[in-house]
Order: sequence, then C-alpha cells, then structure tokens
Amino acid sequence: MREKRFRRRAARVFATIFALIVVAMVGTIVAFPVAAAIACPTCYGLEPLSSNVFVERTLAPEARAHVIGAVTEARKRVRDVYGQFESDPRVLVCSSETCYRHIGGGHTRGKSFFDLALILSPRGVDQVIASHELSHIELHHRVGFVRFLSGTIPAWFDEGLAVLVSDDPRYLAPVGVADRCLFRSDELLPNGMFDWSKRAGEDSHLYAAAACRVSEWMARNGGSGAIRRLVSQVSEGVPFSQAYVSSP
Repeated sequence: MREKRFRRRAARVFATIFALIVVAMVGTIVAFPVAAAIACPTCYGLEPLSSNVFVERTLAPEARAHVIGAVTEARKRVRDVYGQFESDPRVLVCSSETCYRHIGGGHTRGKSFFDLALILSPRGVDQVIASHELSHIELHHRVGFVRFLSGTIPAWFDEGLAVLVSDDPRYLAPVGVADRCLFRSDELLPNGMFDWSKRAGEDSHLYAAAACRVSEWMARNGGSGAIRRLVSQVSEGVPFSQAYVSSP
C-alpha cells in the first residue's frame, strides 16, 4: 500500500511539474514570441536559406536572392568597421507583415535582440536596415550582456555608430564628401535607450546629430581603429567616458 501511495504521489508531482513547464513555455511564447521564434524559426513558418538566415516559406525565389544579397552586403559593412564578426546572430526574414507581427516585430522595419538575432520585416530587407541592426548586435556582443544592460555604452554612440556602419543616406552625406554631417548639435544626446526612443520620436534630426558626432570623433581618432580600441577597452571595464576621451 505504501509503495502504491508513493507511486501515486510521485506521479502527481511529476504531472504538476510537467504542467508548470508547459504553462511556462506557453507563457513565454505568448509574452515573448521573438524568443520562441529565435529558438525555433521553423515553428513560425520560417525555413533555412543560408548560414543562420531563415526566411518565410512563402518567399519567392527572386526575393530569396535579394535577401542573400542584402544580408551579405550588411555583413560586409559591419566587417569593414570591426575587422571581423565575433557575434553570430540568427537572421529571421518575413515576407509578410503578419509573419513579422507574429514573431514580435511590431511596426518597425527591423529589430536586433542583444547578440542573438536580427529580425527583418518586408520593409526592412535591405543592406541599410540590416547593417544598422547588425552593428548593434556586434557592439553589444563585444561589450557583453551585463555591461550592455547596465548602459555602459551611451545610446547616442550606439545609434550614431549604427548609422555610420550602415552608411544610411537619410542621416549622412555620401561617402567621399569631406563633411558627411547633415546636422550638428551641441546639445546633450540621450544616454539611455528609453530616453533615446522617446526623443527620437519627437526629433527627426536626432540620428543625424548622433551620426555626425561619432563620425567626427572617428575622424579625429584614426577611423575604424578607434571604434575597435574603444569597444575593447569598455569590454575590459574601462568607463566609456574615459575610453572615449583617451582614444589617440
């Protein structure tokens, strides 16, 4: 009798644990669909296209070639600044807005998630958007998760650098122009991402101002090498303000 009661009790315990796991998984999928999509792209109607790139199954053959071209060029732009990739994020590409909303993209053109993944909407499948987000991913990966979350890298520097890496014509003059700045500002630029997002919605010049500031800093300090030195120092615990000022 005791053995039977023990087995029944153990079965109830295991059933309860299993139920809690299922509830937790369902809750994660509902609350954070992008996390589930990153873990299991095929569960969200995506299929492998190339190395760590997944696209919606309904994507036409010519559109698939466009995705490969855009991602390849985006990776090149990031590599031109950083020398090489240390991160290896998944790239999830939707060909429909329904897919993009389903995986948690909302109304954006593209989104990065720490150093884990980049998701692109049908409106974001181009080298500018992709390289902008890949710049965030590479920077966050090199700085490290804890330092990234603690705001070690100011939002204005993160965003300004991403504009430069992506060579975004909305906020920069063309390559080859002596002065690439389209807008200068001596005002304090937002350090935190929340403040950045709030102000970016109100100030159409914010990205251009940040890109200008980072561009001029790079020009004074040796170009792409200054970025790599600063990021290396910050990843080792040097405060951003010190690394930013001390760059040669």
